[in-house]
Amino acid sequence: MSADIDFGSGFVDQHTPSDEPARFDHHSDEANADPVSYYARFRESCPVGRSAAHGGFHYTTRYADVARIARDDATFSSARSEHGGEGVGIVIPKGPGLEQYPIELDPPRATEYRKLINPLLTPEAIERLVPMIERHAARVVDEFVEHGSCDLVRDLTNPLPAAVTLDWLGFPEEDWARLAGPVHDIFAAPAGSERAARGAAGLAYMDQRIRELIADRRSTPRNDAVSAVVAGRRADGGEFGEDELVSVIGLLIAGGVDTTTSLTGSTLVHLARHPEQRQRLIDSPDLLEGATEEFLRAFAPSQSMARTVTRDTEVGGCPMRAGDRVLIPWVAANHDPAVFPGPGQVRLDRDASRHLSFGIGSHRCAGAHLARAMFRAMMTQVLTRLPDYRVIEEGLVPYPTRGNQSGWDAVPAVFTPGPRASGTTGRVRALTTPTPLRVTSVRAASEGVVAVDLALPDGGGLPAWRPGAHIELRLPSGRLRQYSLCGDPADAATWRIGVLHEPAGRGGSAELHELARPGATFAVRGPRNHFPLVDAPSYLFVAGGIGVTPILAMVREAAGRGTPFSVVYGGRTRATMAFADDLAAVAGDALTLLPQDESGLPDLPRLLGGLAEDTAVYACGPAPMLAAIERECARIGPGLTERLHLERFTAGDDLETAFDAAENRPFEVRLARTGRTLTVPADRRLIEVVRDAVSGLSYDCEKGYCGACETRVLAGTPEHRDSVLDEDEREAGRTMMICVGRCQGDRLVLDL
Repeated sequence: MSADIDFGSGFVDQHTPSDEPARFDHHSDEANADPVSYYARFRESCPVGRSAAHGGFHYTTRYADVARIARDDATFSSARSEHGGEGVGIVIPKGPGLEQYPIELDPPRATEYRKLINPLLTPEAIERLVPMIERHAARVVDEFVEHGSCDLVRDLTNPLPAAVTLDWLGFPEEDWARLAGPVHDIFAAPAGSERAARGAAGLAYMDQRIRELIADRRSTPRNDAVSAVVAGRRADGGEFGEDELVSVIGLLIAGGVDTTTSLTGSTLVHLARHPEQRQRLIDSPDLLEGATEEFLRAFAPSQSMARTVTRDTEVGGCPMRAGDRVLIPWVAANHDPAVFPGPGQVRLDRDASRHLSFGIGSHRCAGAHLARAMFRAMMTQVLTRLPDYRVIEEGLVPYPTRGNQSGWDAVPAVFTPGPRASGTTGRVRALTTPTPLRVTSVRAASEGVVAVDLALPDGGGLPAWRPGAHIELRLPSGRLRQYSLCGDPADAATWRIGVLHEPAGRGGSAELHELARPGATFAVRGPRNHFPLVDAPSYLFVAGGIGVTPILAMVREAAGRGTPFSVVYGGRTRATMAFADDLAAVAGDALTLLPQDESGLPDLPRLLGGLAEDTAVYACGPAPMLAAIERECARIGPGLTERLHLERFTAGDDLETAFDAAENRPFEVRLARTGRTLTVPADRRLIEVVRDAVSGLSYDCEKGYCGACETRVLAGTPEHRDSVLDEDEREAGRTMMICVGRCQGDRLVLDL
């Protein structure tokens, strides 16, 4: 774009005639009506431009540009300045509010505040809070579940995050409701409105209460987050001042209370409008974990933030000068089709972990893990205790402006009344954070397939699982792989998986075949079950290739129940058909083996055409096989399609870096700030070793997507395996993502 264009009342780009200027305003009625379509229109015509609205600012619409700006703190500042007026510097237009540390500071000033709060918000720390979160969630729903009606915002999505956040921090119960309202008002109200003024008055009370709590915890520390923050020290050992602590704690309250309110409300409205997706989550509750990232992508609570340009630069061909303001809309990035195909669709099984709803770079949301935990607790309560809820569309009240924050002020709903909760759920908790499991046995299950047994190093009991469940292995290379459990659910000490060696694959199977030896350890999460075995009078199980793994566990279950079933198992050759003997031992005459080189392909019309009207069909295998089964079921009739259950193989993420993990080599890492030297063996990831030595380490996705673990490299040459850094940054080697990166030589020195 030319720097000499007179933008007048809107903006002009190289594609727009100067006598027909297009206007951009993310707070306009058109933008509020449909932000996604609004940004899409500008992305197609002028992806980076300038508007004269709100004092003038640049806007962006593409994922790559938004991510670049958010990561470049030196060029695009988050700090308050005189540019664009007084007030909060990270939104357009600026508005009143307490200064928020560290989000309104740039590194290195922001760093010491992040180090103060990061230990409180690690995945491990949040896992310890989950029982408290679930207890609050059950209590809040108890207040209205017997009535059969509620306002999901007023009665659930606002009070729950407030109670959890303030309880965690250490505020007494009488403060919970009083502080929740003002925070919601600040997020939902247009700048300058009466409601915004009311929220500001409420924040004055919050400021007072924070100061009182700080004084109390200085004299009498307790086991709460405020006590931990008050006890924190600077790098030189000095204390943080009261005003600094007020700012940090205020940001924790603001971030914890209303953003999860927004996300949960939007998700509940979406599921009310798409009951088929709600039913999928009810039938497969473990699907919620992955779907959480898709809901975050689709319904970002924070729609946009802003930065101030510190030096002349350009973005997407558009010149920007020092002092200019620039909008970085997370909602536009999350709906960029270059990164998320079909972005307007909500796909429960999409890998949406690259979304920017938590930001990216040094200011990525420290409370991401807490937000997810609160969201899942609320969603679980609704899906299990209010499964038939119906939103009253006529009573929906959206935020009056969605330029900065998006959500609902009111979501009235009715449902079948239910009982109050009685005690704890008693469920066996899954491994929700990556947990080291040791390989206890490896055996050949067929040509090209190994059966791998995993157990806790101390031999303790593993979480219970049901047929159809899978676990997630984090390989030493950083690759993430899902494997169905195929052992005996009654064996509480061992999990068994089957792994096919795919020489032409993306490297995960080759790596596991290379490294899976008795005594080796892998970081594991799970179990999760997106393919549950529902009750039915009879079953037909169809397995193809390595798809036999979940089917084997299902056959055992059906046989144990005494439920009639038949099994059809196909493979390329008899020698490649894993677990055929195990299957035969359980199924007996109910098993039909179909090696393709001997018997050809299954006769699907004959196989599916004669089924009883109540037989459930379960199939797992290669995509062509599943597609053929779907077509035949559709031809036979909708009744059979409704009884068809499929487990699809997923290709994984297309941004995964290609490399040969078998060539991993050990190296040393020196932690410059602590003086410790650690050894990273070939079969462990850098972040695992560092995490054992550094408390409060910042990380999130562990896939090299989010930038949360970006760490400065002081010496040595990193081996980059992430999808965040650009080529220039890789070549410079000044930072790296330690969740997936390694070392090209023998030694790294990190600023840790």
